[in-house]
Amino acid sequence: MSEAQIIRTEYSDVMKKSYIDYAMSVIVARALPDVRDGLKPVQRRTLYDMHELGIRWDKPYRKCARIVGDTMGKYHPHGDSSIYEALVVMAQDFKKGKILVDGHGNFGSIEGDGAAAMRYTEARLAKFTQDIFLADLDKDIVNFVPNFDETEKEPEVLPVRVPNLLVNGAEGIAVGMATSIPTHNLGEVIDAVIAYMKDNTLTTKQLMKYIKGPDFPTGGIVVNQDDLLSIYESGTGKIKIRGKVETEDMKGGKKRLVITEIPYTMIGAGIGKFLNDVCNLVETKKASDIVDISNQSSKEGIRIVIELKKGADVENLTNMLYKKTRLEDTFGVNMLAVADGRPETMGLKKIIEHHVDFQFELATRKYRTLLAKEQDKKEIQEGLIKACDVIDLIIEILRGSKNIKDAKACLTNGVTENIKFKSKISQKMAAMLRFTERQATAILEMRLYKLIGLEIEALQKEHEETLKKIARYEDILNHYESMSSVIIEELEQFRTEFAGARRTVIMNAEEAVFEEKKIEEQEVVFLMDRFGYARTVDPSVYERNKEAADSENKYIVSCMNTGKLCLFTNTGKMHQIKLQDLPYGKFRDKGIPIDNVSNFDSTGEQIVYLCDGEQMRYAWLMFATKQGMIKKVEGAEFQVIKRTIVAAKLQDEDELISVQLIHPNQQVVLQTKEGYFLKFAADEVAEKKKAAVGVRGIKLKKNDELEQVYLIGEGQESTIRYGERDLYLNRLKLAKRGGMGTKARS
Repeated sequence: MSEAQIIRTEYSDVMKKSYIDYAMSVIVARALPDVRDGLKPVQRRTLYDMHELGIRWDKPYRKCARIVGDTMGKYHPHGDSSIYEALVVMAQDFKKGKILVDGHGNFGSIEGDGAAAMRYTEARLAKFTQDIFLADLDKDIVNFVPNFDETEKEPEVLPVRVPNLLVNGAEGIAVGMATSIPTHNLGEVIDAVIAYMKDNTLTTKQLMKYIKGPDFPTGGIVVNQDDLLSIYESGTGKIKIRGKVETEDMKGGKKRLVITEIPYTMIGAGIGKFLNDVCNLVETKKASDIVDISNQSSKEGIRIVIELKKGADVENLTNMLYKKTRLEDTFGVNMLAVADGRPETMGLKKIIEHHVDFQFELATRKYRTLLAKEQDKKEIQEGLIKACDVIDLIIEILRGSKNIKDAKACLTNGVTENIKFKSKISQKMAAMLRFTERQATAILEMRLYKLIGLEIEALQKEHEETLKKIARYEDILNHYESMSSVIIEELEQFRTEFAGARRTVIMNAEEAVFEEKKIEEQEVVFLMDRFGYARTVDPSVYERNKEAADSENKYIVSCMNTGKLCLFTNTGKMHQIKLQDLPYGKFRDKGIPIDNVSNFDSTGEQIVYLCDGEQMRYAWLMFATKQGMIKKVEGAEFQVIKRTIVAAKLQDEDELISVQLIHPNQQVVLQTKEGYFLKFAADEVAEKKKAAVGVRGIKLKKNDELEQVYLIGEGQESTIRYGERDLYLNRLKLAKRGGMGTKARS
């Protein structure tokens, strides 16, 4: 027994090779479609399995669990959920240009509802799939390869007769790359393929006379027609899609907007998001003309109704919906597919070119198989016709033979030694026989009724038909024009039977522009309770409910409704809140969490200070941290556009405990957890930038930390309750910043 060898290698090389192998496996064998049939492996295997199970379009439905289990066991050794998900998508008419699976049961909805479990749903192949994807598989037109455990054979690619990559599009995320191909109209795609076959010098621009652009199953409007040429030439780009909005008149001169088609990208959770976005526009007074919104969509189609006030500016409101919601969205195009075993980004012409090459390969293999079959038939037919002419001799040979072997030898090679003949003439004629092996077998298996006159006549007619077919097949295989005409004729039949009208409108539209109504500036009172729910009310409403407001709310700030609030947290951040984003109304109306209108995280941050941004513009703010660091920053530094900035740089395990407006003639009193107090002049607080650390305010003992910060005016009486007695802050000894302070008696 030989000794084991240890192969030394660089770890990074092993990782690199392993990762590349993994990446290519994901790219080629899972995530990207093949340019020839436009299918990913899981889709191809599922359709082929349904074909093998005999679940045809004209047969009864079968449980999806049966299909998924069979596919997983025979061809696709991955999770059942991934197979079922692929099956469901192929049955959803709102995702595919042409559905490939005829689903029965709950296969999900356009609004994002998931399909029922596979044990409840049923499916069968669609007629489109049966005729265009799986026809002629028995004619050796594609290669079959072993499955994962080499117990079955599966097609390397399905013999799809139309460019499915364009018709149904594709979406997939691989390793380091992704594909995103829009759906197209079947009739237009077939027209483009036929035009290319007649003249392969056509440019992408000329092909686009037939393929106007994407045709999404959800309809909608593509509004950047001029960009499509560069997208189809390069295979990458961005398509802008809008939903279709119609205006309907209501009673009393009112109008309503009805959305009847949505952008393809809004499928699923996007519809709910759109409804929420419209509600937010209403709540923040940006779309005050909207009275009500309802989703009346059903199986018949999309219908989202937005009711408007009388005299509302419909055009401006429609443009606002395009601009502020996903009613206008972008579809990123990246036409990436596997071609010749490698991932490649292709333009429109390249995809059609690959498809046409594939069609000629399929047709060549198909007609070679058919020709071989007809030639075999011709051989046998000629043998039977010849046999009928000398049938008496053949009967004499059969009666004189001891076994089939002798009879066959006589028929094929004229061997007469072991056969008894009635006459020497018969023996001489038998010696001249030279039937082929196939012919001899057919003669020996021929039934006696074939000798009837009409049967012989039918055999001769069949022979003539076979000769015609052979001539036709040879013509198709030997002449490009003949093969082209056969493929084109087939495509025209598919177009007649399966093509439908275009759903998506292609046009150039001006960018949506709307005028935001200027909000009338007015004073409001900001209220926020201890749970973080905030709202604004009119000052008169606050005054009428002052006692209740003061007791129920943690923060109360008077400000202008056009301004911003600055919220400082213990993590050293400052978050800004637009007052326009907060609900404005009655005193008892519930507010909204400030997390919803800012970057504040109520689970990981605590509010240290909250103020009106405009009020602190010309002031100074003093910051103090748990570790005794202090600084003052000019308020103008916090006049920024960003929603969140760093207001104080903190050291490890430090946090902000106090932010206050500070004036030059004030005095600062710092109180520690252990009861040390230090008083010094406000002028001693160093001026710093907002992102600076600050300077030491008080020297802390081990395990001590700064707990409170007080600001007192010159000559002002200031008393706090410390322990069981009152402590007069203004009577504390004035010292210098950075000292240890004096320990107070509790």
